[in-house]
Amino acid sequence: MANLFKKSYSVKLPKSQHEVEEFGKGKKGLAVCKNCSSVYFKKSWHHGLERIKLTGKEKDLPLNFILCPACQMIENKQYEGRLIIKNVSEKLADQLGDLVAGFCRRAYERDPMDRLIAIKKTGSAWEVTVTENELANKLANKIKNAFNKIKVSRRFSKEPSDVIEVTIEFL
Repeated sequence: MANLFKKSYSVKLPKSQHEVEEFGKGKKGLAVCKNCSSVYFKKSWHHGLERIKLTGKEKDLPLNFILCPACQMIENKQYEGRLIIKNVSEKLADQLGDLVAGFCRRAYERDPMDRLIAIKKTGSAWEVTVTENELANKLANKIKNAFNKIKVSRRFSKEPSDVIEVTIEFL
């Protein structure tokens, strides 16, 4: 059995889906968003510079002012999650609006990259766009658990893109 693996083989594996592969290596120093004041430090975005505890040598890091990925998406009119909500009745509209706004506000408090971009209402149909596909998926699950008689369907875009489109229909 030990003689089976004496020869080494060259095997090409698919690229990893980790954040390092998607966004590149972490940047040196501190980066502050011009719009929302989020801070990039130690390979992730945080709320405000006052919440970050810097040690002695980290206080001398260069400070750059840029746009964070969420603000760039909003400026470029891009999104990763879109919910299309159909047949919203007038008596449920206020509850649904509060649920969406509250859920996205709590998600933003946990992670500054999770944002509600817009809620567009046209008659009984709503279009909700968010910056993260996971946020859209979790929001759809929350709406499904909160209201009765709902049909949910999810559609993921093709491979190079991370966009998810969730259709929620009140029955």
